[in-house]
Amino acid sequence: MKPLQRVTALAACCLALTACSGEFKGVYDLPLPGGADVGDHPYHVTVQFADVLDLVPQAAVKVGDVPVGRVQTIRLGADGWTAEAVVEVNGDVVLPADAVARLRQSSLLGEKFVELAAPDGQAKDRARLADNAVIPVSRTNRNPEVEEVFGALSLLLNGGGIGQLQTINRELGKVMTGNETQIRSFLAGVNTLTTDLDAHRQDITAALEGVNRLATTLADRDEQVSGALTDLTPGLRTLTDQRTQLVAMLQSLDDLSGVATDVIHKSKDDLVADLRALAPVLQRLADAGASLPKALEILPSFPYTDAVIPAIKGDYLNVYLSVIPAPGVPLPNPGEGVPDGLPTLPLPSGQVTTPGGR
Repeated sequence: MKPLQRVTALAACCLALTACSGEFKGVYDLPLPGGADVGDHPYHVTVQFADVLDLVPQAAVKVGDVPVGRVQTIRLGADGWTAEAVVEVNGDVVLPADAVARLRQSSLLGEKFVELAAPDGQAKDRARLADNAVIPVSRTNRNPEVEEVFGALSLLLNGGGIGQLQTINRELGKVMTGNETQIRSFLAGVNTLTTDLDAHRQDITAALEGVNRLATTLADRDEQVSGALTDLTPGLRTLTDQRTQLVAMLQSLDDLSGVATDVIHKSKDDLVADLRALAPVLQRLADAGASLPKALEILPSFPYTDAVIPAIKGDYLNVYLSVIPAPGVPLPNPGEGVPDGLPTLPLPSGQVTTPGGR
């Protein structure tokens, strides 16, 4: 028997055995040789993808590039927008309950497979991924396809800026030629600027945090700010209506300042002379020192000093005066009476004294 005939006969035998064992649904129901061993107690996980590309049933399921299962079925999700791949995993493989799934490719043009892994940066003492668990779309992704990479590259090469690189290079050469010193100085300035910014990064951060707090405060007081702006509207309208009067007032102030400046210039000499004449008076007042305040204390109660006033009791005070007559003024003898025109002062003893007597 020829080799081709032997292969045909073997395939026919396999098809016959499969048909005898149950209903045959398609080529994807045939087991692939060399697949992963799922053991006697596998568990099933439903993985939701936004796009499964050309993933097919019987594709491999790997953990750390080690085959641990296979894809059983691929179906459309209940929402009509996601694809669900039901995978069968060896029961000895332990994965966390929040495991992630990625759709990867074995090589540049190789077959697709599903990779299961623990989430990055998480502890390992979590609950185990149970049978019939679901990995949602939020924990799945896929690698870019070769067709997508070449499509983006074609856009860059055909409609992008590759054709202008020569022009850009030529223009940059023209700009830099002969300006090396200025460019070097500019780069030194940029270096200084970045160094200063780095040295004050804490201050800049504090300033930004202050601006953030200010913005938060303003946001919390939005109603008050809005009310204040609304209340300012009538005042601004009044200022607008009185713009002509305000301008006239400012012009009048300008004229007044000119007149005042002229008056000061013309009276400068007289003012300086007056101040110089006032200087001796101020000097004498300064020389008086504490005597002037003490004299001012006596003035309101003259001739009684502050030491005498607390001794006054009742509504009268006995006063004894020694009077020296002016030259040429005769004084009457005691008991002769009071000269005409002078009032008499009654005494407790019934005697009468005069302003010139005692």
